[in-house]
Amino acid sequence: MVTTASADSVLRSYYLDAVAEQLNKAANPFLAAIEQTTSDVWGKDVRKAAVYGVHGGVGAGTEEGSLPATAGGGYAQLVSTLKNLYGRIEITDKAVRASRNDEGAFIDLLNTEMEQLLRSSSFNFGRMLFGDGTGRLGKVGTVSGNTYTLDSVKNFAVGMIVDLYDDEDALVSAGHTVTGVNYSKKQITLTGTAQLDAVGGSIYMQNSRNLEITGLGAIFSDSTELYGLKRADNPWLNPVKVSTVGTLTENAVQKAIDLVEENAGSKINFIVCSWGVRRALYEVLSGYRQVDSVELAGGAKAITFNGIPVVADRFCPDGTMYLLNTDDFRLHQLCDWQWLEGENGRILAQVPGKPVYTATLVKYAELMCSRPCGQAVLTGITEK
Repeated sequence: MVTTASADSVLRSYYLDAVAEQLNKAANPFLAAIEQTTSDVWGKDVRKAAVYGVHGGVGAGTEEGSLPATAGGGYAQLVSTLKNLYGRIEITDKAVRASRNDEGAFIDLLNTEMEQLLRSSSFNFGRMLFGDGTGRLGKVGTVSGNTYTLDSVKNFAVGMIVDLYDDEDALVSAGHTVTGVNYSKKQITLTGTAQLDAVGGSIYMQNSRNLEITGLGAIFSDSTELYGLKRADNPWLNPVKVSTVGTLTENAVQKAIDLVEENAGSKINFIVCSWGVRRALYEVLSGYRQVDSVELAGGAKAITFNGIPVVADRFCPDGTMYLLNTDDFRLHQLCDWQWLEGENGRILAQVPGKPVYTATLVKYAELMCSRPCGQAVLTGITEK
């Protein structure tokens, strides 16, 4: 007989490992290329020692002369708060009772819920990797009824729950569900009647404003600070940026790669770009040679640029190509994905006042790049 206790056992023993493997390895090729570790986690924060420049202590001299002096410095502490990542499933009491005497039907029910959880979690975690940590999904251009025209709708999908903020970043209304996304017109439709009073407002992921992981958008931004340090006082926190590229050429990409290696001694080993940029690069490369491909961790396929895998990602900004050294990135975590347990150790818990059971998947983690100067970005690329 199926009970909530037996469902708990299945969620804990069967689904957890499978879900964690999917989210860590198959959800996003960039994430799969990054080491995930519990090191450098101190309480609620990640505190990582970063080394920059050279240490000194090296030089030539005479047989009886002074030895080379060592130089202090060359170390900095990067600090960021672990972010709380959640994913929930819901099962009605009616559904549980209807399948009480049919284990197969109940497993089908759980499979459906877990597939939805995986799809939603993969979408949002992949989105965060390219975000700036603010949770902003898009900026509003115009509003007509419940239809919002935005600067981009890459970060939206039907079913998402979002909050509306005005042009001064003050909350206007919360808990609106996305009912439609028009990618060609860059428009979304929302439930509810609340509207933004002024053009220039923003739409954020529900309850997530300034609470998401520090993605590529933050690392490559023009912010004055990163990981608690001022960029102006620490030039090594600034990645290489090449703007207004226009028509993509092989030389433009290679020049940026060379610039990173020349200035920071970093070896680019991973390229991620928008779909249109990948098509532009493929057109350039295929014009005079065979384009090689490679299989990445997690099973994704990628073309290569001089041996470096090139991956297209839906969340990468238009006209943009990131040149990365994944060895400089870590996903620091308190633990891997776990079920949130109640005081009695149960995973499934009844929602107060409702005939519904819910289970919550949780992970406390933060993305950190220890050498931002070893990364590069090309923007303003003409897409194909």
